[in-house]
Amino acid sequence: MYNIVSFFVALMSCSGYPCPMRKTVLNIAEAKGGTPIVCLTAYTARVAQILDQHCDLMLVGDSMAMVLYGMDDTLGADLPMMIRHGQAVVRSSQNALVVVDMPFGSYQASPEQAFTNGAQIMKETGCQAIKLEGGVEMAETVAFLTQRGVPVMGHIGLRPQAVNTLGGYKSRGHDNAEAEAIMDDARAIAQAGAFAIVVEGVSEPLAAAITAAIAVPTIGIGASAACDGQILVTEDMMGITDGRKPKFVKPYANVSPIMEDAVKTYAEEVRARAFPSADFVYQQRKKSA
Repeated sequence: MYNIVSFFVALMSCSGYPCPMRKTVLNIAEAKGGTPIVCLTAYTARVAQILDQHCDLMLVGDSMAMVLYGMDDTLGADLPMMIRHGQAVVRSSQNALVVVDMPFGSYQASPEQAFTNGAQIMKETGCQAIKLEGGVEMAETVAFLTQRGVPVMGHIGLRPQAVNTLGGYKSRGHDNAEAEAIMDDARAIAQAGAFAIVVEGVSEPLAAAITAAIAVPTIGIGASAACDGQILVTEDMMGITDGRKPKFVKPYANVSPIMEDAVKTYAEEVRARAFPSADFVYQQRKKSA
């Protein structure tokens, strides 16, 4: 009997069914107030494989528009882009919960639009949830999605998709009126059914207050260590991205110089005809008699 059960478990894991080890939306929701939730962005297969060993949640973020495609902001991300990279991340992981960002323009028009596109993302990628930005104004949409089987992670505070209306990438919540509005956003999204909420670029006391005020986990980015979890863009914290970094990015590595040195050495060896040497070419095989 045990062998039969084991066989079917293995068969299911190789047939498109969720791996039994993968964390669920419920696991993340139940982590409120416990051991902090470890989150990073992932856009590619190999990065997903590495992160999956250590992360509770991987976000296929629309930040890929800037990190991978060289765009000035996240607004250029679209559904096909998010789906292609979401497929790669899901395919290459088995432990972390995978959440895919809904790109700008794919959910704001109506709850029905959000459901159509959110369901497409989940069906075509196999991800476990989607993320969307917004507060009070998106509460109806969050409720509409969660009631129809689409788990939602919220995103409040500094919202990259609203950079043009917010006046740039400035931290928020420093005056009472703005702090109260962001708190209202957090409460509205939590009450609407989001299983977790990203809190980005807000004053530290406000992030801590939001975390204490709502019943679902907060995932901080440029927020507070009091949040229930933390997330960074992987390429930022690995020192791969170029240019000015946000204040909240801690460089855990500096990979760019290593890559540059490797490419420089490769170029020098190619130009000197030192590569490929005998160790890296195929010698002619002797024919047997």
